[in-house]
Amino acid sequence: MTTTPKKPSMQERTEALLSRRAQIEAGGGEKRLARQHAAGKLSARERIAELLDPGTFQETGLFSRHRATLFGMAGMDAPADGVVTGVGAVMGRPLHLASQDFTVAGGSVGEVHANKVVAMMKAALSTGTPLVFINDSGGARVQEGIDSLSGYGRIFYTNVQLSGVVPQISIVAGPCAGGAAYSPALTDFIIQTRQGNMFITGPNVIQQVTGEQVTAGELGGPDAHMARSGNIHFVAEDDRQAILIAKKLLSFLPQNNTEDPPIVEPVHVIEANPRLAEIIPADDKKGYDVREVIANIIDRGDLLEVQAGYAPNIVVGFGRIVGRTVGFVANQPQVLAGVLDINASDKASRFIRFCDAFNIPLLSLVDVPGFLPGVQQEYGGIIRHGAKMLYAYAEATVPKITLVLRKSYGGAYLAMCSKDMGADRVFAWPTAEIAVMGAEGAAEIIFKREIESADDPAAKRREMIELYRTTFSTPDVAASRGLVDDIIDPRETRAQVARALEILYRKRELQPTKKHGVGPT
Repeated sequence: MTTTPKKPSMQERTEALLSRRAQIEAGGGEKRLARQHAAGKLSARERIAELLDPGTFQETGLFSRHRATLFGMAGMDAPADGVVTGVGAVMGRPLHLASQDFTVAGGSVGEVHANKVVAMMKAALSTGTPLVFINDSGGARVQEGIDSLSGYGRIFYTNVQLSGVVPQISIVAGPCAGGAAYSPALTDFIIQTRQGNMFITGPNVIQQVTGEQVTAGELGGPDAHMARSGNIHFVAEDDRQAILIAKKLLSFLPQNNTEDPPIVEPVHVIEANPRLAEIIPADDKKGYDVREVIANIIDRGDLLEVQAGYAPNIVVGFGRIVGRTVGFVANQPQVLAGVLDINASDKASRFIRFCDAFNIPLLSLVDVPGFLPGVQQEYGGIIRHGAKMLYAYAEATVPKITLVLRKSYGGAYLAMCSKDMGADRVFAWPTAEIAVMGAEGAAEIIFKREIESADDPAAKRREMIELYRTTFSTPDVAASRGLVDDIIDPRETRAQVARALEILYRKRELQPTKKHGVGPT
């Protein structure tokens, strides 16, 4: 006589479920987690706990399993297939995320791993929520061959679908090598920790192919990418700081391209600020830190500077004026006199286009002597790189306010969003000099004969320089032509900008029907 096996009770099934969940959530186990901590890194789940509001994480794909059978993969357990995905909230606002688990198969990307990431990306697209992708992976799962490459392709494709629709933030918190590096490069912002490395070909391959010797840190560490390649936007000392940066960045951004950025604790104080009249030196050849100007205009002096270590001759970043997010683009007279060069043009134009995509008004602070002269700049394509700024400003439909602080010469005057390039308001301080070029250079061209034939050429040169300066190198001529809307008291700058923004937030600009423009590359 046979007996029918007793079915497990609900309690027994639930206990079995909780046990299995705990096994999966443990990732690669205690030893691998200990190695992760010893390397100065948090685990995939610890990073999520740091990022999200407590109790808001809802995981998806916890029980996902790979189906590879070749090269030792048959029967290999890879909890959650090496990536934790789901939805949660940061400061009460929802987002989707993926966090790679280096303790499981080195966080390598296979078919199912990629499926989970792409599912989160598509969910972010359909719900209009930001995406945060925490990268910590050894790269493609070579045992899965072409399926791994296919997975990367789907991730890249979906990155592009999300671009300009929802903000995408990448955190590089560990290795990010080979094709894996292209996904962060397709997102809006990259935050790299000191424990992270990012490169297409590693030091060993480079040595084999070219003979060059370089360490992983020198090749793909955060200092290399911030100061030299310009690939990243923020450097963090560790995972916790990276997550704090991500949270602050998200606080400035809208959920998607159909919304405005959130208004955060408006600061309505707009009385005159005497410090703004003291920052610019009397000697127009002396530099100053334009970030001090920005700090005295924005709420609480709170500027989140983007790519602070790259192309420092231009400053870009986010601040708030009366609680509303504003994107700042400012020449930095402290570095190369604030001149525009190839890298500064690339840095500014990309930032401008991001702000335009996500409804963030732009305030341009101008103190620029021109584009950087030089053979290498010309050979490097300063024409097409400078054209990116012209294109970005002309294409942008968000409110655009320009403030000329001191000098604004030549093509750089146009590239910093002049009236003719679509600025909605142009203000100038009394110190502004707006001209085709500096008075010294202009005098040498216009008055060359008079200077050479004078009894005292040096005295005549000084006289002609002053004549040109008083005629053209003031804001008065530009204001008389309608190219400057108002010459303002520097102390009233915050009030003037705040009032202009209050009106311009309502701006609606119709664009000609077209698929898209073809900008300079």
